[in-house]
Order: sequence, then structure tokens, then C-alpha cells
Amino acid sequence: MPPAAELLSSVFGFDSFRPGQAEIVQAVAEGRNTLAIMPTGGGKSLCYQLPALMREGVTVVISPLIALMRDQVRALRAAGVEAGALTSGNTEEETERVFAALDAGRLRLLYMAPERLASAGTVPFLRRIGTSLIAVDEAHCVSQWGHDFRPDYLRIGALRRALNVPLAAFTATADEETRNEIIARLFDGEPPRVFLRGFDRPNIHLAFAAKNAPRRQVLEFAAARRGQPGIVYCATRAKTETLAAALREDGHAACHYHGGMEAEARREVEARFQIEDGLIVVATVAFGMGVDKPDIRWVVHADLPKSIESYYQEIGRAGRDGAPADTLTLFGADDIRLRRAQIDESPAPPERRAADHARLNALLGLAEAQGCRRQKLLAYFGETSGPCGNCDTCANPPEVFDATQAVRKALSAILRTGESFGAGHLIDILTGNETDKIRQRGHEALPTFGVGQEHDRRAWQAIFRQMMGLDLIRPDPARHGALRMTEAARPVLRGEEAVMLRKDAAAAPRRSAPRALVSEEDAPLLAALKARRKELAEAARVPAYVVFPDRTLIEMAERRPRSLDEMARINGVGAKKLERYGSAFLEVICGEAPQPVHPSRRKLAGRAEGALYDRLLEAQARLARGATGTDKPMSCPAPLLARVAAQRPADMGALTRLLGERRAQRFGDAFLEVLREA
Repeated sequence: MPPAAELLSSVFGFDSFRPGQAEIVQAVAEGRNTLAIMPTGGGKSLCYQLPALMREGVTVVISPLIALMRDQVRALRAAGVEAGALTSGNTEEETERVFAALDAGRLRLLYMAPERLASAGTVPFLRRIGTSLIAVDEAHCVSQWGHDFRPDYLRIGALRRALNVPLAAFTATADEETRNEIIARLFDGEPPRVFLRGFDRPNIHLAFAAKNAPRRQVLEFAAARRGQPGIVYCATRAKTETLAAALREDGHAACHYHGGMEAEARREVEARFQIEDGLIVVATVAFGMGVDKPDIRWVVHADLPKSIESYYQEIGRAGRDGAPADTLTLFGADDIRLRRAQIDESPAPPERRAADHARLNALLGLAEAQGCRRQKLLAYFGETSGPCGNCDTCANPPEVFDATQAVRKALSAILRTGESFGAGHLIDILTGNETDKIRQRGHEALPTFGVGQEHDRRAWQAIFRQMMGLDLIRPDPARHGALRMTEAARPVLRGEEAVMLRKDAAAAPRRSAPRALVSEEDAPLLAALKARRKELAEAARVPAYVVFPDRTLIEMAERRPRSLDEMARINGVGAKKLERYGSAFLEVICGEAPQPVHPSRRKLAGRAEGALYDRLLEAQARLARGATGTDKPMSCPAPLLARVAAQRPADMGALTRLLGERRAQRFGDAFLEVLREA
């Protein structure tokens, strides 16, 4: 089997591995049980696709969504790799093609949904086709208390035992608790090789903002990125529909997506998002794991996510190509109340609810961060870093104030009213607003009535929200969301601890414009390359990124290759894509179609053998009619010259065995001189 580096270049078109990939590829290729936690966009799929080409037999990939499987199969086939998927979404012809490839021994990667493991015939079938490796994508789905639990993932451990083959599991979101659960359920507790790669996605700009006319905030954010593909996540189905309509009214191409839609309507949205440039999808988290589009430029959370794991995975949909991407998460007191209530009302045991509250606390700490957000995010996953310079708090450090006295006043008001009221009534008490409700309950006589007039109503709303974020107070579902004090607040109330809070900005943090993908000088060429890509993608009926992802076109625009050899050195241009698309993109860059190249020479493009072939061709041209120029014309066929360039015979005997007596007599000395110089 070819070595990893050779396949990386010839099939996938990359000169080198991303950090951490090489070790994982080697472990998986050697048949070691492996668990790899890598950031979204960090190249997880390559870590099982490449070993599949290095090993005998079939690699079976368990993947959670049909759309994800279809995208990966399509991309592999475009790179010249025989791959297939067996899903409920297949046509009869697609399924027949997969079985034919399996029977012929051509298929290297077979994608399956976890639900298929419930069939009694699955294990005998996988034995018959020669399964030699199981790869599990989105392995965190095995966690019963995780944010994407899939019950059928619990069958994978039994499948590994039944087939007695190595298993490689991959995920982007797994804290220590989830990692231990993956090891217990997939590897029977036997420790696999664990690779914990950096969670940092430095190309993604992080920003949070307190809700302040949230629809306007979303529309302004999208307007600054008009024409770029993005995702807006919402907490409710109804909100996806109304917000998508608002974006369309504002001139954007936008559609909604949620689990209540008919399957065909959801498939149509997925297909549009993959193929259309600049489409915005407003969705619930049902639109998540199936997204394999590398050039999503922004993600907005119109409502607070459930946890840091959910947040990290969802923003990770942006910028998978490594180019700049933006995110914005909006949150408010209502979000906190909703998330607390969902945890408190869940059927989970008390220890799980406590763990979920702790996860939510970590997310709220990120939302209310007073320093670098990336530092706080990475610290949650056990990593340390300096200030990133690519988040809103680094760009505009928030103003903070000593809120100890204000918090103590709020806690006093909560206690003196029996922990029976929400923030609105408590703010009326603190600001001295004598409403009918205040008079009916005699709360105007409380010692805390009117003691907080140094802050206006909006400032108090921010204080109560941040107190919830710090878990000093919680809404009580048994009392219709009335605020109650937590144990964490008692030291503050006693004057033993101080509390520093943020002053809410008057408006949401915004970037005036998205970061440019290329310089102003290269922008017209990038636009032309994208137009050519769109033509080719539409003709082939595939998403644009299957032809080439954005980052490959960006490199073309910046480096401006002038030949197939130079084009082959662009990251993402493998041998199959060079053959299929190289000339079309060179025509855009150079303004004219490149000269035709023999297929044998094209296979050597970008390699040292290609330059050697050209020098052998020049030597042959000089001797085509012999040293005197009067002999009968003679030449070597292009495939024969390519073999000489690839094998580099060291002496006349070896060269003669390749060329034959007559050709060796005429060209031998000249060819050997070229080979020695090389």
C-alpha cells in the first residue's frame, strides 16, 4: 500500500498534514483502537479516510445523518476514491452500485447510519464484505446525557466485538465525562489510544451580546455580511420561520429548517444550502451534524445554546476551510430562565441535573466574560492560552463595576418577598415604583423599597441577568419562575465576597464588515475563479466545494499558478482534480487555455519526476535524427519516458532493459547524463 504522505498528496492534494493528523492516521492505519477529539474543521474525516486507503479490506464508517454521508461520499468520488453509502435515502440504482462495487472488491469506504445496526443481517453482511476497520464519526452521540444522544450508537461496541476489528472514534465535542463514557461504551472500558488535539479555531471571531431588539441585531449582523452563507440558530420552530421571513424582506436569500417540517422539505433546504452561494438557513439545532459545507462564513445564535459543548459544535460549522469567519450569540434573562427550567423539569436523576446546571453555568460564564472569551472557552476544555485578539472582549474590553452593594440589595429584596417574585416586580421594589401589585402586597413598606434608585430599570435588568449567569439566583419552576437565592449567594449577602459585573454596552458588538478573504488586488481573480467553479459545479450537479473549497481558490488567486505543475502544488488539487479541472482554472488565471499535455506527463505534474520528464524530452528532441541530424527519426512514447523519469535507471544496462537496444543506443548516454544531473 502507498505510504500516507504519497496518498495525502496524490488523492487529497495536500503537501502536509495539519497539526496532529499524522499521528492519528498512523495509529488508525496500524489497526490501533483510537479515540480522537479534534476541533470541527480540524480534518477529522481525513484521519479515517486516508487509513482506509492504506489498509486491506473495507472501512465501515458509522455516521449520524444521511446528508453528511452523501456529502463525504461525493467528495471522495470526486477525488477518485471508490466509496458508497447504504442509507434509507438511496435510490435503487445507488444501492445496486454500492453492492456491485463491494462484490468487485473496489469499494474502500462504506458509510452506514447507526440505525442499520439494529438489523440482524448487518453483522453477517459486514463479515462477508471483509470489514477490517470501524470508524465512528460524531462519537459523542453515544453519551446518553449528551446534547446529541443517538440510542443506536449504543450498538457499536457490540459490533466491534462481533467483528473483532479495530475501531477509531472521532468527535469535536467531548469533555472528560463524555470521553470516559465513549471509552466505556465503544471500547468496553479498555483504554484506546487517545488523541486530544487543540480545540482552538483561531480563524473564528467570537462575540456575545445581551438581547436588545434581537431581530434588529440579527438583521444588522447579516447585512454586514450580505451575500455570504450563514446559519442562524433559534430555540423554537416558530422563530425560525418568522426570522427567515424577516431576512427575506431585508433582501437576503434565506429559508427556515426545523424538525417539524416534512422530510422532503428538509432535504430541499439541505440541498439548496450545499449548492447555492450566499444562502442563509434559519434553523433549530435539528440543522447541525449534517452540515459539511466548508465555506460557511458566519453563525448567529438568536437564542442561548444549551451548553458550551452545543455552542462550540454549532459555531464550528463556520470557517471549516480555515478562512475568516464570524459568530454572534445573543442571550437574555428569558434564555436563562428557559434553560434552567428545561434542566429542572427533565426526567434525569438529581446528579445529572446538577451536572447540566454546571454546564449551563460554564456557558453563562462565557457569555458574561470580562476578559478574553477564547481563553475562557479553551479553559473549559482543559487548555490554556493568552488573549486571542480575535473576540469582542479583546477588541473592546468591557467596562466593569463593583456591584457588591447592588447585588446585596437585590438578594435582600428576594428574601424579604419570600422568594416568590420575578425580576420585574423586584426591580419595581428596588427603584421605588409603587405599582398596584406593590400596594396590594404592602411591599412599599419593605426596607428595600426604593433603595436601588442609583440604577435605572435597564441597568437592574442587566444586574439580575448577570446574577443568574453567576448562579447567585435561579428561577424556581415550582413557583412559576420566581427567583430564589442559591448557596453561592450567601457569602455575598454576608459581605464576605465582592461581585464585579459588566456594564452592558448600549448596542450589540458588531464588526463594520467581514474580514476580506484575499487582498483587494486578488479579489477580482477570486471572484472569477468562483464563477468558473459555479459553472463546473452546476454542470456536474454537485456542491461548489466538491469541485474546490474556498481555501483552494484563495491560494490560486494569491499564488497565480501558470502551469499544471504549479497548479498541482496548490493545496486541495489532487491528481484526479488536476486532470478534471486544472486546465479550466488555469484558463481563468492565465487568460488563455494551457497547451495540451500528454496524460502520462500530466500524472507527473507537481512532482520532481515531471521536471525530469521535460529534460528527457528535450534530450530526445536533440537526438530525434541522431547526433548528425541525418538519421531516421526515432522517439520514445510518452508512457515510456514517464517510466524512465519515475524509475531513474542508474546505468546503461538498466536503461536498456527499459528502452530496448535501438532506443538505448541513440538516447542512452544523453538520458543517463540527465538522470545523473537530477
